[in-house]
This record gives sequence, C-alpha cells and structure tokens, in this order.
Amino acid sequence: MGDNDADAVDFRALIDEFRFSRVLNSNPQTKQISLLGTIKGQDAIVTLEKTHFQFDKVVNNPNSSTLSLHQCESEYSCMNSIQTLKPIANNDIYFWGMSVMKQDLELNPTAKINLIWPATQVHIEKYDKQLCHMVRETPEIYKRIVKPYVDDMVNNGRLQWVQNILYNGAESDRVVFKYFDQESPKDGFVVLPDMKWDGVNMDALYLVAIVHRDDIKSLRDLRPEHQQWLIDMKNKIRSVVPSCYNYLVPADQLRLFIHYQPSYYHFHIHIVNVRHSGLGDGIAVGKAHLIEDVIENLNYMGPEGYMNRTMTYVIGENHHLWKNGLEQELEQQLKDDGIPEPPEITNDFE
Repeated sequence: MGDNDADAVDFRALIDEFRFSRVLNSNPQTKQISLLGTIKGQDAIVTLEKTHFQFDKVVNNPNSSTLSLHQCESEYSCMNSIQTLKPIANNDIYFWGMSVMKQDLELNPTAKINLIWPATQVHIEKYDKQLCHMVRETPEIYKRIVKPYVDDMVNNGRLQWVQNILYNGAESDRVVFKYFDQESPKDGFVVLPDMKWDGVNMDALYLVAIVHRDDIKSLRDLRPEHQQWLIDMKNKIRSVVPSCYNYLVPADQLRLFIHYQPSYYHFHIHIVNVRHSGLGDGIAVGKAHLIEDVIENLNYMGPEGYMNRTMTYVIGENHHLWKNGLEQELEQQLKDDGIPEPPEITNDFE
C-alpha cells in the first residue's frame, strides 16, 4: 500500500469516528455546510461542499471560432447522469424540477470533504456562524491591538504546518510550482492547491503561493521596497501556472489577491480562476486586495507603506481581535462619526 492509500484509509477511519455535535454554518451560495463534532474525544470540524458538474474536455466547436463547447458524452457528465427527475412546476416556456444524478467517486463525486482535527477554539470560531462588522484599523490601533495578536499567532507554533510545506517536504506531491534562487533565498515561494479546491474542476481553480521569507506577515508589512519583489512573483505565477494546467486557464483569467485580515500570518497570495464565483466573503470588498492594486498603491504611501495606512475591513464577532479591543474601538468610531445608536429592538408590537 502506497503512502497516498494509507492516508486515504486514515482519513476514512477518522471520518467514521466523527461524532456530530452541532452545525457551525451552512451557506446556500457556496453549497457548503460545516459541522462540529469530536473524534477520539477531541474537537473536529468537517466541511462538506457539493462538487461542480463534471464535463468532458473542451473541444473545438466547428460552428464557433472559440474553444468553448463542452462535450457531454460520458455517462457521468452533464445530462447523461440524470437518473430520476421530479417535476415541480412549469409556466409557459419555463420548467423546473428536482433530480438524482448518477455518482462515481472518480468521475462524478457528490461532495468534497475537509477535516480539521484536532480543531482549536480559533478554528471553531472561524467556521461558526457569526455577525460581522466593518471596522477602521488605524496605524495606532494596529500597533496597540493587532500586532500583539499577530506576534502571538506567529510565535505559538500555529504556523508549523507552513514550515513543513516550505522546508520539510509536507504535501510535496501536491506542489504545483516551486521557485527558489540560491542567490536570493528569501525571494522563493511555493504554489500548491488550496484546500478549498477539489483539484478537478478548473472553473473553481484555487491555488495559494506561500513565500519563503518570514519578515512579511501580512499586507501591513509591505513597503515600497517590496514592490519589485511583488511584481516579479506576480509575473512568475502568471507565466507558470497556466502551463501547469495545459493552458485551460490562461494568465489573464487568474485573479491574484491578498487577504486582510489573513487566515494565518505568513505572507501568501491567493490564485483563483476569475470564473470562480463561489468564494463567499473571500473575494469581497473589505477582505480581498488585488495584487495589482497593492503594487500600485505602494507608489503613493511613503516609506512606511501599508503600515501607515488606515485599513477598513470586515471582521466577525468570533474573531479574537474583535474581543481583544476592536469592538470598543468601533463603538468609539461610530460615536466620533456622529452615528446614532440603534434603537432597542422589540418583538412586541402590542
């Protein structure tokens, strides 16, 4: 049995031991549900995401000048996989109903499953349904509230998995592209699939580039001196990634962006097919910053770069930064802006 087979057996064994506690979140847009439970007495999070429909490879349409026709010849692709159909209603030329599709683990899987085990309280709070707020993070708030949190996240061992990828060969079979220059080791980076991608549906292509240098934790650490480094990395990614997938996703269909706040504080770039719309808040204003805009903005920010800028972003109430001071800062900001407090909500209209 190979290593991958062993990993698959272990994964299935863990899933079989999952004991459900409650639903953390459910998203009808992204077709995802996150469940909290336990495995061997330790907290675990299972996320299930319905997979996209499978197509045969793109072939030339004789009646079109573009390579845009999807073939539907496989028994598992497109219309051929419909086994049963239950009509719901129809009106004039419109019909709708529900169906059961023929499934196959290799050719037409039902869902992608992610497991986090053992899951920390930080993981649980991240996946749990929560109210979100728009906050303004000034340079002073960053230094007083955010930076101590970043330092704690970096120094408490939670980034060991990143070090394993960069230096210890972890997930080496999944690496799409690795760049390393002995004359300038800090410029190196590794590109591999994000856990959000099933590795099959190219419309949902989602990769991440993790850099070797550890002096940049987030967008806040970027300064004008890093501009050329960002440009070089962007161009390498856009040059190499399309060739890794037979140019099914050309360079001009790759969206490269940076999150703030990020999920982890080791600088990384998200690489996503522009056709991928099921990203939830991961691509929303107040979260994602296009790398081209970041590079351009560094022309006008002065020597301190993003460290000297007020950043406005979305943060959830489960985030430790909200509990560590951003809630109070937002209350004061609203008061300073002259925004009235909302009236007390009541459900009694009598």
